[in-house]
Amino acid sequence: MPETLRPSAGTRIRARARSVARSAGRRLAADLGTPSSSTAPLLGGARNRWLRLLPYGVALAFVATLLPVTATVLTQDYKVGGAVAGALATAQTAPLLLAVTRPLQAWWIVLAADVAGALALLGADGTDGRSWPWTPMAVIGHLLLMACLGLREPRRTLLAVWLATGAAGFALELVSQDLSDGVHLLLFVLSGVVLVVTGALRERGDAQRRLIVQETISEAERAQRTLLEERARIARELHDVVAHHMSVITVQADSAPYRIESLPDAAREEFTSIAASARESLTEMRRLLAVLRSEDTQGERAPQPGLDRVQQLVEATVRAGVPAELSLAADLGAVPQAVDLSGYRIVQEALANVVRHAPGAPTRVSVTSDGSDLTVLVVNGPAPAPTSPLETTGTGHGLVGMRERVRLTGGSLDTGPLPDGGFRVAARLPLTAGTTPENIAGSTGRTNSKPIQRTEDAS
Repeated sequence: MPETLRPSAGTRIRARARSVARSAGRRLAADLGTPSSSTAPLLGGARNRWLRLLPYGVALAFVATLLPVTATVLTQDYKVGGAVAGALATAQTAPLLLAVTRPLQAWWIVLAADVAGALALLGADGTDGRSWPWTPMAVIGHLLLMACLGLREPRRTLLAVWLATGAAGFALELVSQDLSDGVHLLLFVLSGVVLVVTGALRERGDAQRRLIVQETISEAERAQRTLLEERARIARELHDVVAHHMSVITVQADSAPYRIESLPDAAREEFTSIAASARESLTEMRRLLAVLRSEDTQGERAPQPGLDRVQQLVEATVRAGVPAELSLAADLGAVPQAVDLSGYRIVQEALANVVRHAPGAPTRVSVTSDGSDLTVLVVNGPAPAPTSPLETTGTGHGLVGMRERVRLTGGSLDTGPLPDGGFRVAARLPLTAGTTPENIAGSTGRTNSKPIQRTEDAS
């Protein structure tokens, strides 16, 4: 391209500036024409009923005050005709009621009424020496609108409103610089301050609401994670119980041909097939256990505890400073391994909760059986007043684990605080398959109770 036809650097800069200005103008115009999608009243989400009604009360008070004052001032001070003054006063103040739900639309109406009022005052006899283009009442109403806008609209809309308000004031000053007394500059500054303050309050409230929602989601996720961890832990514990039964089946199937004389060949093959299936089941169970075990979980080689170790649990609780007594039936009868383990774990979790949340509270543990159900009852009284809990918030594993163990055995669980400030855990675990769980309100049946005294040499 010849040098004479190439645009200069200054021309390119001016063209770029005009393009940016047009783009910004279009965005601002779009923001002014796009109100918030929400039409809920300001403070409509407040819990207090009077706080929800506050915006209506404030808007009504402003309208009831500004409307007659504006009409009177326009008539007596600015010498405007009564009909025109009444129309302007109504147009400038009545939309404030609309600002409670649709502040941007109310701003458009009030701004148009204020501009129309400024033009009407140009020919009035009493305008000289008085505020123009905005009257004092218009300034007050406009600031209320700015507050409503700041509590509802996003930042870009607030910026567009602020610039449009300033542009209207400066444009009217160009119409008549003799009448202007700088009130448009005052409104421009004050409206900016109000928009910044109310906008910051709205964003702070939005951030708090989002935080509450996120905390609710996190709490739900934590509860779900706790539930899954407890189920995995219970499944790992029950692996030994099931594996024992499968091992017995394997041994019995393998040894049957040697223990029973004159078995037909078909029966021998059947026993061989049973033993092979049992071995495959054990292999699959080991694979399942590998999936359930977390990376930092070591293999559990110790035997699983049962109700025969509840006595040791209560003694350890006494050594921890909790006065506890145990009522354990001398003969519980035949207790399935899963029920035996679940009963022990329920007592363990309940006593751990007493130590953590109510140290020093008197506690009673009862384990009884009626032949069809095993009843586990752990009741603690209120903690002594001078003693503060070791933990004020729990992880939620205790009660979740109890529920899962009871659900696993087909039983029922009842937990809750007592009127005297204590807490009760009552579980009923069926001893036979097919027992229907029932809701229990707790069992107070007990055998001869023998308090476990705290020994002096306990550590």
